[in-house]
Order: sequence, then structure tokens, then C-alpha cells
Amino acid sequence: MKKYFLAEFIIFGLMFSFGVMASGGGSNFKALLSKVKEGLLPAKCLFLIVNNGDCGAVQIAKEYGVPCFHISSKTHPDEHEYEKALLKVFEENPIDLLLLAGYMKKIPDSLVEKLPERILNIHPSLLPKYGGKGFWGLNVHRGVLENQEKESGATVHLVSSEIDKGKILAQTSVPVLEGDSPEELAARVLKQEHSLYWNTVLNYAKTLGLL
Repeated sequence: MKKYFLAEFIIFGLMFSFGVMASGGGSNFKALLSKVKEGLLPAKCLFLIVNNGDCGAVQIAKEYGVPCFHISSKTHPDEHEYEKALLKVFEENPIDLLLLAGYMKKIPDSLVEKLPERILNIHPSLLPKYGGKGFWGLNVHRGVLENQEKESGATVHLVSSEIDKGKILAQTSVPVLEGDSPEELAARVLKQEHSLYWNTVLNYAKTLGLL
């Protein structure tokens, strides 16, 4: 496929659509939206799904005018109804890519099957290290520090039926400094996540022929 410059994306109206799922503060969500607004990511975010109605990502969605859906065990205690509600959002809002941005719940297999190799996640470690069940949030960084690793980082990968086991698309590393706390290491990794994620999404969209 021809490699287009940004100006050509704009001229020819090339753009892809994506949805986001988040659970926390939403800094990666905001980083993606900011790149869309700047014109560096030729895409449109059609919706945000959260499993925590009070999380920071909800406010970010309001600021950027992105429709938000709260779907969780609180709104849908029955697992079947929960999955049905999730899938309804995707049926009514067809997207090219689904981007997980700090989503703290396993994605149902039915959704993975609906969007094969179209769901991306960003994880705060150099997978396959410190991934899988139990390794989320500060737990990841505690594990890195407890094992006296010299470096950590972030990984963007495809989502599969196994947690953090999907194909790795890109990684970036950061040094682990002497005396680091989990919070300090997390902040250093997060800063790299904000750059890594949107660049990887852009490159993957090109690979899929979406741009």
C-alpha cells in the first residue's frame, strides 16, 4: 500500500473508527483523543465503555463529546445480559478497532470473536514478563521492583482469549532507578505509554489497510 503523508490522509478523507474501554483515570484515553484532535491520528472515537461509572475516563469522554456507556456487573448482574449489552453497543456502533485503555475486566470471548485481531491493549510491563492474572495496576510495578529488574516498560498487544497473551505489536522500555517506588516507576512507564499507544494504533491501522 502507498505510504501517505498526513496531509494526504486529510485530503483524501482517509479515516478509521475506534471505540475505547476503560476503568480508571483515562490518561491513555485522553492521549489518544488529543492526537485525534491534533490531526496526528486520522480517526474518530465512536464511544467509550466503562465498568466504573465514576472513573476519570467518563469526564474525559464528556469533555471530548464521546458517547459513554456504563456496562458492568452493577448495571447487568446477569453475565449473559452483561455480554448482550456489550455486544449491542458494537452492533449499533460498528468500529474498525477497539482500544483498551486501563480496562480492568477480562474481555468476553464473544467480543474477541466478533473483532478478531481488532482489539488492542496497552500493558505497563515488557510482556511476557509481569502479565496475566493478578498483574494489573501497581501490582505490575511491585513485581518488577521486588525482582530487582533493571528495566521495565510498556507493551501494546492484540487481545486474545488469554489475558496478556496476544501478539505483541510494539514495546518501549524505561530504566528502573535505584530507590524507585511502585508509583514512581508507574509514572515513568505511563509517560511512555501515551506516546507508544497512538503511534502503534496508527501503524497497525495502516497494516490493516484502514489508511
